[in-house]
Amino acid sequence: MSELLTVGVSHRTAPVALRERLALPNDGAGHILNELAACHDQIHELVAMSTCNRTEITVLTDDARGAERGILGVLARRGGFEPTDLGEAVFRLRSETSAQHLFRVAAGLESMVLGEAEILGQVRRAHEIAVQAGTSGPTLDRLYTAAVGTGRRVRSETAIGHGSSSISSLAASLAERELGDLTGRQVVIIGAGETAELAAAAFHQRGVAALFVANRRASRAISLAAKFEGGVAPLDHLPALLESADVVVSATASPHPILNAEAIEQVLPQRAGRKLLLIDLAVPRDIEPACGLLPGVQRYDLDAMESVIARMTHERKAEAVRAEAIVDDELDRFNHWMVTRGVAPTIAAMHRQADDIVERVLTENANRWETASSRDKARIEAVARAVATRILHEPTIRLRSVDPAAGHRRVEILRELFGLDGEVEDGISVVDEAVRATGQPADRRL
Repeated sequence: MSELLTVGVSHRTAPVALRERLALPNDGAGHILNELAACHDQIHELVAMSTCNRTEITVLTDDARGAERGILGVLARRGGFEPTDLGEAVFRLRSETSAQHLFRVAAGLESMVLGEAEILGQVRRAHEIAVQAGTSGPTLDRLYTAAVGTGRRVRSETAIGHGSSSISSLAASLAERELGDLTGRQVVIIGAGETAELAAAAFHQRGVAALFVANRRASRAISLAAKFEGGVAPLDHLPALLESADVVVSATASPHPILNAEAIEQVLPQRAGRKLLLIDLAVPRDIEPACGLLPGVQRYDLDAMESVIARMTHERKAEAVRAEAIVDDELDRFNHWMVTRGVAPTIAAMHRQADDIVERVLTENANRWETASSRDKARIEAVARAVATRILHEPTIRLRSVDPAAGHRRVEILRELFGLDGEVEDGISVVDEAVRATGQPADRRL
């Protein structure tokens, strides 16, 4: 039977230097989906998600070990590693644990900033990309819809996301801590995506109108500048802007660094010793680590911000307990659906098999009751079908009441015992047939 598998890296398992090599910026997720779908017949559905803190691939597969090897191979090639080099940086989750992980991610419980706001949209977009690529399907559609619903519940029923709930807003808090009152400070934001917008909003709340630097998304940068009373400049103006900037926040999807130590070193004489704060929110990183070694320059990347995040996490732990309860509730619903989805086709297949056996036995023994009347033959057939139904009654009842925690394994054993493994089911029609056979309504809640 098919099961869920998630393979990936996150800020909990790998440093940013490794994560940036496995990131999937721009249309990277689409490419990796197509590659895996084309090369692995045992992967039936897949979704790839890549954010500044994680790259992970979730699949529905009949061969978890083979799918894991395939995913590791694709990720390793992308990062320029041997699969064995990834070692403990990679996490592997199967079945219920895979679903639980995604629900926690959508709820903000696995984020660097506990309860961050951005992750819910990133989960939704990962699923949308897979739908567009044609690699999602009924199970992952249900999984990701349920995960987004979980994230929404957590944000509406708890206060886990109140206050500075994203890396971008934390960047403004960090600048305020390092430089004091930000009024009159010059802030340059490189990029024009969602992270850049959230950073601009956080600085704007502190009385700073940021200057956007962007080439590829110039029209978007102009729109954001108007929204937050800022300005816009092309990327080739960045060296001149560094002469007067107090803070540079970079958040692009560039596969290569935007800012290097040589460019900053050239403007240091014009800065006359004034402190320059560099905050790199990108993965892959936009600002070379060597920049932070220059006199008067302080550089933070996502790894360096973890100590700052740890202090604010303490205040949210009480809300996290409530969020965990919501995750457990939604996970129970999804697990019930998964077991029902596996049980219903199996019940239908058992009844089909029994009907086939009855038909064969009646046909094979037709000559034994040549003198029987039509009425007698109907009674014989009715008795044969009644015996088959009675034999299947107890397995059917037990399958319908199976505990979701043990459901997958029990269904697997039963299919093996009844020789049903070769059957190919159509999800909706088979479920409907099973509902008719058992009288048990299917759970189709979203």
